[in-house]
This record gives sequence, C-alpha cells and structure tokens, in this order.
Amino acid sequence: MLTRALIHLDRFIQNYNTVKARLGQTRICVPVKADGYGHGALQIAKTSLEIGAFCVGVASVSEGEELRNAGISAPILLFSQPHPDEIPNLLEAKLIPFISDEEFASVINKQAEDKKMILQVHVKIDTGMSRLGCRPEEALSLAKFITSCSGLSLTGTATHLAVSDSANEQDVAFTKSQLASFKEAVDVIKKAGIDPGIVHVANSGAVILHPESWLDMIRPGILLYGYKTVNEADAPPNHKLLLSGFTPINVQPVMELRSAITMIKHIKKGETVSYGRTWTAPQDTYVAILATGYADGLPRLSSNKWQVSIDGNNYPIVGRICMDQCCVDLGPKPALNRWKEAVVFGGAAGNAGELAAVTGTIPYEITCNINKRVPRIYDGNNG
Repeated sequence: MLTRALIHLDRFIQNYNTVKARLGQTRICVPVKADGYGHGALQIAKTSLEIGAFCVGVASVSEGEELRNAGISAPILLFSQPHPDEIPNLLEAKLIPFISDEEFASVINKQAEDKKMILQVHVKIDTGMSRLGCRPEEALSLAKFITSCSGLSLTGTATHLAVSDSANEQDVAFTKSQLASFKEAVDVIKKAGIDPGIVHVANSGAVILHPESWLDMIRPGILLYGYKTVNEADAPPNHKLLLSGFTPINVQPVMELRSAITMIKHIKKGETVSYGRTWTAPQDTYVAILATGYADGLPRLSSNKWQVSIDGNNYPIVGRICMDQCCVDLGPKPALNRWKEAVVFGGAAGNAGELAAVTGTIPYEITCNINKRVPRIYDGNNG
C-alpha cells in the first residue's frame, strides 16, 4: 500500500470532547457529508455516536442511505435540497430534511401520507446566507403549514451563518444580526403556540466566537476534523467579553496523507523535471518519485510550493505534480532508500490548513478532495 490516509480517531475524539466541554448540555450534530469531509463518513458517524453525538448530518439522500444501509439508526439531518425523485428514498431512510418552502413541504407530505408515515422535518430560515431557507418573516407561515400536514412533524428549526468564522468587526456584527433575526423568528413561532423543536444555528466559527449561538444544538464541521478557521484572540474588543469565561479551543488535525518513494533518479544540473519543465536542477541532485498526485488529492497548484517529510526532514516537491505521481528533490547526497515512507501532509509535514494556504483554498477542500482510491486507515493510537 503506497498512498494512504491515516485517520487519527483518537484526535477526532479529543476534538469532540474539547468542543463538548465548552458547550455543557448542548447537543452536537456531527456533519459527515462529503464522506466525512474526506475522513470516511461511516467510521466518523459510528465514532461520533459512540461518544455521545445526538445526530449526524449529510448533504444528499444517497449519503444518508449509505449510513442507514450500514446500520446507523440515529437521526440523520439532510442539509441540502433533494430532488422530488429522491423523496421515496428519503422516506425509506427516514432522513430529516430541512424545509425552505411550502411547495416542497406539500410534495413530501403527500408521499409521506401515501406511505402512512410521519416524517420529521426542520424549518430552515434564511437570515443572511441567501441560499436555502425561507425569509424570517415567512417562518411562522411555513411552520403553520408544516404542522397542518398529517405526514410531517416539525422537530427542529435552523439557520446557517455566513461569516461566523471571521473576527472582522463588520462580520461579527453581521453574525449578531443573523442571530437576532433568527431568534426573533423562533420567538414568533413559539408565541403562536407552535413548538419549533430543536433550535440550532452554530457552525464551527460560531462555536469558537459566538456562544450566544449555541442554543439547543450545534453543527461543527471542520473544527471536529482539526482546523480552526478563526481564533478567539482575534475577536473585536467589545466582543471578547462574551468569550472571557471560556478557555480557547485547541484541536488537532485528524487526517494525515502518506505515500512512498517508488524510484530515485540522478538528475544532472540544468535538466528539467516533469510536465511543462517548470523546474530546472540548479546542481547535480537526486529526485525521488512519490506515488501520489492530484488524482489522489494533492493539489496541482502546490507544485514547486510544498514540502514533504521523509525521516523527519523536509524535501521540496519539484516540477509539476502529475495525476498519479510527484517528484521530490532529495539533494546531491541523499541518505534515503527506495520505498521509504513520505508524509505528504499532516504529522511531520505541514497540515492540510497550511497546504490550503499555499494553494489559496481552505482545509475543507484539501481533505474532501482526497480521492476514494486512497484507502483510509483508522488508528486510534498512532500519535
């Protein structure tokens, strides 16, 4: 096995417990969409539920079905809008969809009634993300409609925050306005005598910066997988008072990508390496070929910008990263052998957040892009 992703479940559990310690009794929904952010949805779902998560969240009906078929019986929230053709499968899997409008509520209610079942649903309110969800002033009407449907049961109300992972003063203010708008809409629903169910809003950024958003449940994603997109210390001065009673959260990256040297070649000064001839050897040197490329998830944009770790030493990737391989400059007198293990990111190498910074993206994209052909190796005690 040349290239594989090590998933440190002990770190995931530690991250979860760190978040839980900050929250108290607030429930946790663990997002496992996109194959658990690339970490393996089933294993992450199982681990999360074993350590106390209330539910998990997916983005598609097929993702939810995979979990059900593998024996997951806990509540599964469906974050994204499904196609009407997927409703029979949604009902069979008893997924809990977010409802943004009466039209979709009617369609799903009709099919639930035909099956003589009652499906749990959550109202989704758009408070500023401008994506899914009804407007706050429409929330009561939608909640009333759902409670009038014999095939639906309103068991939750949610919104999503657009800039909670930013400590910029204007962004913090925008998040506060989203929260105020959401809470007002929920209060209107309650005053009408309707139980809004589990009220939830907080994503990873909000868990770090906005304790007023924790409510009945949180939905932290990237934070549980080991990455902070914002730090408490960066909050505006007038907002730090809200955070003064909390110890800053520290999390560890859960994924580590490793590969191996498949060949070592002597390259003469002036010779070029890989497609496009983007790197020229400045001296006689040795280049190692690693069995990992952009088809495995190593970004092509990190060509000539990233270093891997071999035996605790860093070696630069040189030349363009190929679909299945990349080249690493070992220098003129390497003390390494063929088949030696290389850490591509995580562990002794820079983590996915640092790799993301080099390529102008976010750690979510790095871990999600680790291809299915890369086996996930789960180890609770591999450091």
